[in-house]
Amino acid sequence: MVVQVGLMAMGVVDSIMVGRISAAALAGVALGNVYFYACAVFGMGTLLALDPIVAQAVGAGDDASVTRALQRGLLLSLGLSVPISLLLLPARPALQALGQPPEVVPIAAGYVLREIPGVLPFLAFTVLRQTLQALGRMRAIVAAIVLANLLNVLLNWMLIYGHWGAPAMGAFGSAWSTTISRWAMAGGLGALAWRALHPHLRALHPDTLAAVPLGRMVALGAPIGAQMQLEFGVFGAIGLLMGRLGTVPVAAHQIALNLASLTFMVPLGVSAAGAVLVGRAVGQGDAAGARRASRTTLLWGVGFMAITALVFLGVPAPLARVYSDQPAVVLLASALLPIAGVFQVFDGIQVVSIGALRGLGDTRAPFAMNLIGFWLVGLPVSLLLGFRTPLGPRGLWWGLVVGLVAVALGLLIRLRGRLRRAVARVRIDDAVPTPVN
Repeated sequence: MVVQVGLMAMGVVDSIMVGRISAAALAGVALGNVYFYACAVFGMGTLLALDPIVAQAVGAGDDASVTRALQRGLLLSLGLSVPISLLLLPARPALQALGQPPEVVPIAAGYVLREIPGVLPFLAFTVLRQTLQALGRMRAIVAAIVLANLLNVLLNWMLIYGHWGAPAMGAFGSAWSTTISRWAMAGGLGALAWRALHPHLRALHPDTLAAVPLGRMVALGAPIGAQMQLEFGVFGAIGLLMGRLGTVPVAAHQIALNLASLTFMVPLGVSAAGAVLVGRAVGQGDAAGARRASRTTLLWGVGFMAITALVFLGVPAPLARVYSDQPAVVLLASALLPIAGVFQVFDGIQVVSIGALRGLGDTRAPFAMNLIGFWLVGLPVSLLLGFRTPLGPRGLWWGLVVGLVAVALGLLIRLRGRLRRAVARVRIDDAVPTPVN
């Protein structure tokens, strides 16, 4: 949970510090982040195949599988960074074609271009983090996150506003801060956790480059990447649709989404823990333990989101004023935050269920549920309410609520069904898995 909140905190700090410049700068960073993650999230999600592979290997005491998984993950991170970087290059024409505000597009495109050098460490950090958390080595990850956040604040202060002799680069300074911090985060984690990582990296395992296991790993991870692409994509689509309504709606949307994303990091962390605990239980042949871990993580994740829902419903205006002092932006953000409060609980249900299913090695069902719930149900409702009724920006967000409810209920039903059946360890290198009752 601390790690996930720390990762999100970097974006929150960026938005708060850039938001003091202008609504256009805040909107530019918002759109830049939407475009960056739209290009990068599939690669990041594909690497989450490490969750069931490594956690189940740890539960089974299979160190060789841990070594192969880590080395293959780093190899995939290098390979994935190339197409992602190429997709980031045409940010300006892409945003222009999507009809974004003319005063925002140059800022967003410049922000994206300055984040390209940070793609590789972004993916490499994901590989190291997933492996270490499956091994139960969390201290180094927390330390690396804390140090990277402190560095990001310092660099933002220097490069956004022009302190200590640095040029005042505004939103572009924030992008450079993020890129440098990502390199520091990946390098710092490797150094801090070297004792745990060294046994798995000191020599190339002879099977690491084998094509068939690599293909199986990608086949396991690709549905995770696609599911994350669909989920992020629908929120990104709402952000782009906000751009058609003007700069103020984009800035207000960024504030509400930033706060909702910050609270979401807690159940996302619980979900990651659930993937590890469920995966270890499967590796140990403990089906009852997998059921206990699923129930516990659901309780923690949903319970926390119920509390944040009350906060968003109760004090939206003070929260919005943390990000902006412009009355129009604060007023609209204050109208969106209570809607975010409504979907908090369902957001907790869906993300924790996804983590438990990932620990079981079930990566395809979340993809199908996201496709149906967000894109076939939620987005059409957003379009209808946002552009065919007076609700406008609020209507776009009510569509998100409908989509989240559909996804959460579908995933919860799927998880209950899977836990009632036999479970089996994911095999990348060898024979067919053996069911565990």
